[in-house]
Formats: sequence, C-alpha cells, structure tokens
Amino acid sequence: MNTDAAYMVDRGPAVARILHRAGRWDEAWAALPEDALAERAEILVDRYWWRLDGAAAAQDAVGALRPYDPVLAGYLDAQVRYTRLLFNLGPLPEDLPQAREDFTAATADARLAGWAAFWLGVIADNVDGDPGAAGPSYRKALEQAREQGDALLESYAVRHIGAHMLEQDREQGIAQLRRSYHLRAALGARPQTAAAALTLAGELPAGAEADQLRETAGLTARELGLTWLLRSL
Repeated sequence: MNTDAAYMVDRGPAVARILHRAGRWDEAWAALPEDALAERAEILVDRYWWRLDGAAAAQDAVGALRPYDPVLAGYLDAQVRYTRLLFNLGPLPEDLPQAREDFTAATADARLAGWAAFWLGVIADNVDGDPGAAGPSYRKALEQAREQGDALLESYAVRHIGAHMLEQDREQGIAQLRRSYHLRAALGARPQTAAAALTLAGELPAGAEADQLRETAGLTARELGLTWLLRSL
C-alpha cells in the first residue's frame, strides 16, 4: 500500500465521524472499511431516525454487528424499534418491550450508559406519556454526559430537561433549549442543530430571532432530507 492510500485508510474513521455529524450519512458510510461494523450500523440507524427510510439496511447492519457486540447491537436495534413506534412506521407488538429491555441492558455498559438512560427517558415521555418517569433518566444522561465530556449527549439531555422546565420556570427552560442549540452548532451536528433551532423558535416570541431559527432549520432540513423535521416546519 502506498503512503497516500495508507494515510486515507487511517483517516477513514475520523472523516466518517465528521460526515456523520454533518448529516452526510451515505458519504460517512462509504468512508469506512467494510469491517467497521459498529460504525456502519450506527450511521445507518441514525440515518433511519432522521430520514425515516432505509430501515432494512439499518436492521441488516445491526444484525451483522450482533455476533461481535450484542449489547451495542441491542442498543441500536432498540433505536430502530423506537423510531418505528414514534413515527408509526409499521411498529411490531414486541417493539416497546424489546426496546425498553435493550436500552435497560445498555445502561450497564460504560460506553452506552448515558445514551441508554436518555432513550429510556424519551420512551417514558413520548410513548408512555409519563414525564415524571422521564425526568430522572434525563438527569442521569446529563450526569453521564458531563462526566464523559460528551457534549452531544449533553445537548440532548438539556433540550429535554429544558422542555420539562418550561411550565415551572420558562426563562430557565428556554435557557436550556438555547444551550442545546449552541452545543449542537459548536459540534457541527447539523441535523441536531436544525431540530434544536426549530424547538427554540417555537418557544420564543415572534420576531427576528425566531424567524432566523426557523429559516436555519428549514434550509438544513431540506438540504439533508430530514423527513420528520420537514413535516414540523
């Protein structure tokens, strides 16, 4: 292998991470070697969440990963199941209990504990309709995010904590939504930034800032094909 080719192979995972954050899932997937089973599965599952297509490819990638990393595969499979449930994409009777079981199992894995806690929170919030049960999960996710320096997870946790705070302390709730937006923008996480922009705009008074946030969300959603976000605009 020549040195240029070796350099590009070494850079593959780093390039893929940047492309993945930018919502360029197909390019990110293509930048990885075939044996990068975990990273490829994560990209396809995330793409399914944002674009609501490619379910079969995501499930196949999770299935290929399962023999090598069953906990991560179960965690990713739970995300696929939650996506089907939330957006009513032909959910299966076992999706809810299996997603809950796999996210709970992932909380025992140091790599996944904070994210798994977050997903258990959104199941409680958005499927069970139980925000009281969701709150502790979001706080656990935030604790883990800060311990591990995971700014993306922190952005997810504070966005949902902020939404819960709006009724009790609207100013602080909006401050948390704004923090989520800025964290995501700083990370170059374009799909997440667009979603945060739209959420924040919906809680601000009518005016230039809210209009600019909606415009930002719309431009990104159209460029990246963010299906459910486009429906919300």
